[in-house]
Amino acid sequence: MLKFGGKTMKSLFSLMKFMKKPEEDEQLEGEDEYVELDTEAEPERTSKVIVRPFVMDDFSDIKEILDCLREGYTIALINIKPLKDKDLVELKRAINKLKKTCDAIEGDIAGFGDDYIVVTPSFAKIYRSKQTNSISTE
Repeated sequence: MLKFGGKTMKSLFSLMKFMKKPEEDEQLEGEDEYVELDTEAEPERTSKVIVRPFVMDDFSDIKEILDCLREGYTIALINIKPLKDKDLVELKRAINKLKKTCDAIEGDIAGFGDDYIVVTPSFAKIYRSKQTNSISTE
């Protein structure tokens, strides 16, 4: 038998049982127990934020973008070049809708270069630099 400071391990465990809290009963007695894990189960997603790219070919493409933003978990990266090349009036309408929705969800919106816009929900803010443009419809 192992000696521990002049006492046997058995007497140490009996002392620990005497001093332990009632809810610790199962822990000491069940040291040989194990937990069975379900390896077939799909792991739970820990990330709820989605960075999602969009291409705006037409004004009607704005609906899907706005729906995703209203859910509150999507950061939208929007390529506006196809609509810009096609119809500037429709592009301005789409940007106005994006700005209004962004204000409603207390998010942030900015342009990157000439062809991209990023829109974030309320929990994220956009870092502003020389390459980040304020969105203007004028």
